[in-house]
Amino acid sequence: MIEATQTGNLNVLYELIQEDPYVLERIDLVPFLDTPLHVAACAGHVHFVMEMMNSRPSFARKLNQAGFSPMHLALRNDKIQAVLRLLKFDKGLVRIKRREGLTPLHHVVGIGNLDLSIRFLEACPEAIEDVTVRDETAFHLAVKNDMFEAFEVLMGWLQRSRHEAAQRWENELLSWRGVEGNTVLHIAAIRNRPQVVKVLLENLSQDHINANNLEGLTALDIVLERQRNERQVDNREIMDMLMKATGLRGSLLPKIPNSSISINSFRSKISYFQKFATMVACGKKGISNEMRNTFLAVTVLIITATYDASLNPPKKGDNFLSQNYQISSFSKFSQEANLPMGGHNPPQDFTDLID
Repeated sequence: MIEATQTGNLNVLYELIQEDPYVLERIDLVPFLDTPLHVAACAGHVHFVMEMMNSRPSFARKLNQAGFSPMHLALRNDKIQAVLRLLKFDKGLVRIKRREGLTPLHHVVGIGNLDLSIRFLEACPEAIEDVTVRDETAFHLAVKNDMFEAFEVLMGWLQRSRHEAAQRWENELLSWRGVEGNTVLHIAAIRNRPQVVKVLLENLSQDHINANNLEGLTALDIVLERQRNERQVDNREIMDMLMKATGLRGSLLPKIPNSSISINSFRSKISYFQKFATMVACGKKGISNEMRNTFLAVTVLIITATYDASLNPPKKGDNFLSQNYQISSFSKFSQEANLPMGGHNPPQDFTDLID
């Protein structure tokens, strides 16, 4: 089998299958193994690669003993045609993670292969979301590997993408923190890359410019520390850009708790509306589509009737009775539900319930 795969000999492959029809199935049972597809992709035998993909597509998502998928091996050995055929067969292969959590997109960005970077993103835009085991994005890797052109291409693609999640990606990925809490701006400051810093400052909010890493350092802190410890390093350009963008030192920023969860919100007594909203949310998860549609229809009718009543109040003779009823009813309801009586704005719990 190894000989047939290394030489790309399909006749030998099918002779083996005739002798043992379950040979490929037994190979597939091994969790980590150099399958025939791994060997063929590594050697660049495109016709053999496609034959394996048709016969056993699951091989394409397996890792060998060294932690590499067939596409990763083809990339490492510069077998571009094999890579493109694999991509055409299954676009999701761009998101397969090898050892250390690196995807094929991470690999091509890290080595500065601009053509394949765009091909991968056009084929599978969601691959931009993938992070390594160190929680680093493709943007982190481009800057860490001094691939400014790859970084530019990623930024240009992201800003031009019409994917429904493009805006969220731009907000999240440029401020994404790695395992050490470093954003791409932190990495650019550490690597002394003013070109990257300039691009980032044009696209980051003030909060993200002054983000702290796990050591409590902002990008400006890192630049000042390098200036102090390594006097031969000239990073005045980055320092000026950060200060012009109102970058601050971490010691001047307000202390923000590590957890975004409000502990006190769980210690307080649950209100009537919170309890009701929780019951509705729990019940909604198990409700059928037909029942959900009925519930929505009834809700719309109630809201419509209420809105119509507010636009068409009772006649003048009924105003006194109507007002007394409304005031007394709301007063009683407020006492039972512990709602505040003052002001015209509805309480937050009531707003949540309406939502």
